[in-house]
Amino acid sequence: MLFRLQQFNKYSKTAFVFVTIVICYLALTALSKYPGQASIYILFTVVSNTLLYAGFSKNAIFFDAFVGVFFWLGYWLKLTLRIAYFNGVFHEPIGHFDRSGLAYDQALLVVICGFLGLLLARMVRSRFFFNYPNKIEGIVHWGLFRTYKNNRKAVLILFVSLVFFIAISNAVFGIYQKGSITQTFLPFGLNGVYKWLLLFGSASFSALILRFEFEINKKTSLMVMLLSLFEGFITNVSLLSRGMILNTGALLYGLLVSLNLNSIKSKFSFYLSTVLLFVILFVGSVLTVNYLRTNVYLDELKPAGVGTFIVNDQSKDIQSKNVQSMTTPLFIDRWVGMEGVMAVSSYPNLGWSLWKEAWKETYNENDTSFFDKNLIESIYLDIDTSKHHFISLPGIVAFFFYPGSFLFLFGSMFVLGGFAAAIEYCTYKLGGMNVILCSLLAQVVAYRFASFGYVPAQSYLLLGSLFLNLFIIYFAEKLTRFCND
Repeated sequence: MLFRLQQFNKYSKTAFVFVTIVICYLALTALSKYPGQASIYILFTVVSNTLLYAGFSKNAIFFDAFVGVFFWLGYWLKLTLRIAYFNGVFHEPIGHFDRSGLAYDQALLVVICGFLGLLLARMVRSRFFFNYPNKIEGIVHWGLFRTYKNNRKAVLILFVSLVFFIAISNAVFGIYQKGSITQTFLPFGLNGVYKWLLLFGSASFSALILRFEFEINKKTSLMVMLLSLFEGFITNVSLLSRGMILNTGALLYGLLVSLNLNSIKSKFSFYLSTVLLFVILFVGSVLTVNYLRTNVYLDELKPAGVGTFIVNDQSKDIQSKNVQSMTTPLFIDRWVGMEGVMAVSSYPNLGWSLWKEAWKETYNENDTSFFDKNLIESIYLDIDTSKHHFISLPGIVAFFFYPGSFLFLFGSMFVLGGFAAAIEYCTYKLGGMNVILCSLLAQVVAYRFASFGYVPAQSYLLLGSLFLNLFIIYFAEKLTRFCND
């Protein structure tokens, strides 16, 4: 899909050459220190980078791009950097993994098998099922579009007010925050509404507004783009999440593709300003959230009320050091992947009984995960679960290797790749061919794949939220179309 962005062909080719040179350098450095068979690491490098490249090649869909990036970061880059520059020491627990050459080879073969399943699914999908058109003409959801156009100022004010209200009330009352126990339970299932809006509901509204604005003006608007960026900033601070890059990055990527498919041209200054604003807000969100998390999690900090904390004098130095220590490993180690495969592939009791037990896991805020308790020596076993909810995640490749079968892993990843493509197709059809929305929800699915493994049987809740999101848009279109007739 990247190569369809004709305005950026020159820059994308330059970036491709630069990234390829960096990848080759890192791979050669790691290969010289890799304790297993060189041929297996080379195959791992080829397959991992093929998955990454396939996400931005012709006939790629958004899921291909995001799953390629998440898996490349979580598996190839993490392992390569840790071997090349950290003597094979990983940030997260790796269970029974003994760091021998055989153990490394086994782990890499598991990853290769899973990635090949996804690559086959991509090939089948692109040839027989679904590809994006080269051009999209006009607005499909003209009922929603006409309503927005006629009430533009009121809708924007309502959207900003909703974002602020949800973010501030969530921060004050602790309705849903990453790593924290729910402090306030609302009636009528409103906790679920908050969670949906914070995770991707508000961002979905941003996707609709961006698409409608481009259709109205036939050009880009930095002010509206800033509105979407700020929504990502305030929402993630409220969530105590360092993940602003996820939804906001997906909106930006969907924006680039949408401008191209709708033949909307823009000045280079718009893209430069947007990227700079994004970087500033993202770095600001990470530092702000790390500061707030340190406030919340340090034992030296004393609670001052619901959702707020006071820092005493002795804790200030510790707080500053913890903000730095929480920020530094984010760029490599926050991506789920390699450690989970290393732990699972070396676990001595793999089998169908382990697989069945994992599916029985139930959600409990006052407990950690099945993976933490059974497959690794987790630091989260000693935390105060009455205040915090921390878990480790194996990732989808490791999880589907619980039975210990390469054939099962390959088949599962193939089916899951096809399932993700089907979800994106439904998003495209029900979402009015809005590729910005397609990008956002494809990222949500890809990130769920990357961070899979906790309470797997409840994955239907995320899928249900995704389709509820789409049905809300679909029926809102039907209603507004009826009212405008």
